[in-house]
Amino acid sequence: MDGKALFLDRDGVVNVDGGYVHRIEDFQLVPGILELCRRAKEKGYLVIVVTNQSGIGRGMFTEEDFLRLTDYMKEVFRNAGAEIADVFHCPSVDDGHPDRKPNPGLFLKACTAHGLDMASCVSVGDRERDIRAALSAGVGRNFLFSSGNGPTCATARVGTLNEVAARL
Repeated sequence: MDGKALFLDRDGVVNVDGGYVHRIEDFQLVPGILELCRRAKEKGYLVIVVTNQSGIGRGMFTEEDFLRLTDYMKEVFRNAGAEIADVFHCPSVDDGHPDRKPNPGLFLKACTAHGLDMASCVSVGDRERDIRAALSAGVGRNFLFSSGNGPTCATARVGTLNEVAARL
């Protein structure tokens, strides 16, 4: 296992978090995300999205709605030369579910599917639960994309995605 990945949370990192985003017309990219993904690809990283999607489990939208938006998102990134290699999601509302962040299941599934060396991987999340999940899975460097100033177990807190791109 020697592959490396850039793991991205979706809502709040890939797209603006408008609360349970599931419609294409509500999907807005976070500034700098395409550039970050192009840079990651240039540096040999697979781009993998790992996302809790409890809106499915809450009945707010369907798995089909999620998959439709995912296909759209992947097409936007592919057309921009910033291909997303894979997307892993957890629809459960149960915090004890092994795939629901802060648990590491989504990262571990990606590791198995893509033969990743987790210590060589990087993650970007906008919440501490994203960072805890990545750390539990052995991800080597973890960036908290947040303007807050509370404690974090991330490698670093960043205010822009360009800061992450510069550190890949």
